[in-house]
Amino acid sequence: MLYSAFIFGLVSSLHCIGMCGPIAMMLPVDRNNPAKKVMQILLYQIGRLSAYATLGLVFGVLGRGFYMAGMQQSISIFVGIFMIIIAVVPERIFMKYNFSKPVYKLLSNVKTNLGNQFKRRTPDALFTIGLLNGFLPCGLVYAALFGAIAMQNITLGVSYMVLYGLGTIPMMSAVVYISMFLSTSIRSKIQKVIPMVIVIIGTLFILRGLGLDIAYISPGNLSLFVQANANCHN
Repeated sequence: MLYSAFIFGLVSSLHCIGMCGPIAMMLPVDRNNPAKKVMQILLYQIGRLSAYATLGLVFGVLGRGFYMAGMQQSISIFVGIFMIIIAVVPERIFMKYNFSKPVYKLLSNVKTNLGNQFKRRTPDALFTIGLLNGFLPCGLVYAALFGAIAMQNITLGVSYMVLYGLGTIPMMSAVVYISMFLSTSIRSKIQKVIPMVIVIIGTLFILRGLGLDIAYISPGNLSLFVQANANCHN
């Protein structure tokens, strides 16, 4: 299922253009030095990947706990259902509920620090902007984190989020150069693709949890049992 993380990242990046695109467009990069500009954008992306890897580590630990408790199949089904709900339920419905309220103060500090970094042009500032950007609340990142939990392994949890982040890099880098070409109509069209791909990935997670004995997609219960025993003895 790791491959789905990169695909999910590619699709999510279409959403990122509207949500985090303005951050990328305002990066304090050198507009007159193409080579330096590329390196500065790279630092920003490394910062984002570092944030995703950290989140993947945390949620990978949770996933490992569920795995050892024998809940791996149920978690995979839950993750798939959660992804599909995110895809089909209008975003305005979620906006009615402040899911980030418990950590509002922390997020407020992140946003304040993020704003301060734009006043600087140093390499560490660009890295920090990417790092803080990665920690900003986003529904699709939440879905990816549940995917990391379903990996049932700390290393795979980190890998899932890193691959997800890598999938977002092409568009999040290109937006710095092509922002003027992204009209409202184009953004509207590509936004329609996102729910369809998320539903497909969510369905794959559900199939994986059902254990239908389909190679590479839905390993049978016996395969999961053998794998679990192998991991326990390692």
